[in-house]
Amino acid sequence: MRTVIQRVSEARVEIEGRISGEIGIGLMILLGIESEDQQEDVEWLCSKISAMRIFSDEQDKMNKSLLDIGGGVLLVSQFTLHASTKKGNRPSFIKSARPEQAIPLYEHFIKVMEETIGKEVQCGEFGAMMQVHLINDGPVTIIMDSKSRE
Repeated sequence: MRTVIQRVSEARVEIEGRISGEIGIGLMILLGIESEDQQEDVEWLCSKISAMRIFSDEQDKMNKSLLDIGGGVLLVSQFTLHASTKKGNRPSFIKSARPEQAIPLYEHFIKVMEETIGKEVQCGEFGAMMQVHLINDGPVTIIMDSKSRE
């Protein structure tokens, strides 16, 4: 499972002109699910992301977590995070999980994150064409992969 996490001052997702999810201060998370991913990947990522100290404290040091600030989460599924560009000019998405496997893991991610942060996770729509609008605060952007656990 691969994520791109962006610290935002605001973010929203639009689908066919309607807003499907919107947050103020918090994290915009792009989530790519791979065919080998399991529920333990979800649990590790949610725990790590929610406790990661990437928000500024009173001395402007990154010492506060999403939990500390009570920030929101906007989650968007993005199978293209597992693109392979090794051969040719057209990316291959063969490692990305098929919807029948990815949707339950995506829904599990939402549930676990909501339980972890104690509030509703705002979302895009799995498989939809979406327009993502955000103001990356910092900018702070972190890439995490549950397979490498770095």
